[in-house]
Amino acid sequence: MAKNEQSKKRKRQKKNRKPTHQNEAKRKGLDITSGKGVVDHDPSSAKRRKLQEPSKASSFLDKMRERLSGGHFRMINEKLYTCSGEEALNYFQEDPSLFELYHAGYKMQMSQWPEQPVNVIINWLKKQSPSLVVADFGCGDALIAKSMKNKVFSLDLVSKDPEVIACDMANAPLSTSSVDVSVFCLSLMGTNYSSYLEEAYRVLKPGGWLLIAEVKSRFDPNTGGAEPENFSAAICELGFQSVKQDFSNKVFILFYFKKKDKQNSRRKEIEWPLLKPCLYKRR
Repeated sequence: MAKNEQSKKRKRQKKNRKPTHQNEAKRKGLDITSGKGVVDHDPSSAKRRKLQEPSKASSFLDKMRERLSGGHFRMINEKLYTCSGEEALNYFQEDPSLFELYHAGYKMQMSQWPEQPVNVIINWLKKQSPSLVVADFGCGDALIAKSMKNKVFSLDLVSKDPEVIACDMANAPLSTSSVDVSVFCLSLMGTNYSSYLEEAYRVLKPGGWLLIAEVKSRFDPNTGGAEPENFSAAICELGFQSVKQDFSNKVFILFYFKKKDKQNSRRKEIEWPLLKPCLYKRR
């Protein structure tokens, strides 16, 4: 009889016993070893989690900075296509930081292209003699010079690199008939682009190469661009022979010319076609 009373008493105590944190968690089907479903009342832990989670405000600011940067790039880009080379040179000399801002935006735009025209030009140059001297007009980050064993004169409006020559491309500090290849890779910007090509002709040796890569939309007559044949004809009037036009890429066109051995002394006034500015849409 006493044993039965003791057994009933133990059962009543077990039933009234307060569940521990672990037992309660198990009863609710929670995994306390992984932390799933466990409420952590430690304020320091909550603070740590908050710091680790990305802030919505910082994410918003990053997007705003990107938009502002893109807006500045479009503004500078439009300026370069609608002013002369001399005006562009003065523009960047007044505030060289604008040049860095422009090239940061330029790289972002180029990263969306399936193929880079500068890489096509580099591959072509690597198949030529390493003794050829190259003039890279509007070199940007001077990738051609960094990729080649050849002697390369890198020319641009602003220079923070001792290997890049800062100048107006209409007045390159290079000797007449001193280079074998002149390159314009997406750099025929400005209202006086023809003067850049005349300068490229001057510095080239007879038989030297002129390579031009430009955005395809600039040569689409249906949208206000120049007729490619008219552009090519004007360069031939300058004293070049057209060797090849490569339209295979969806984004850009490549023109290959060679400087004629003899200059036409009776060269008539050249009618240069208006190249459509490459302007990016505001978002």
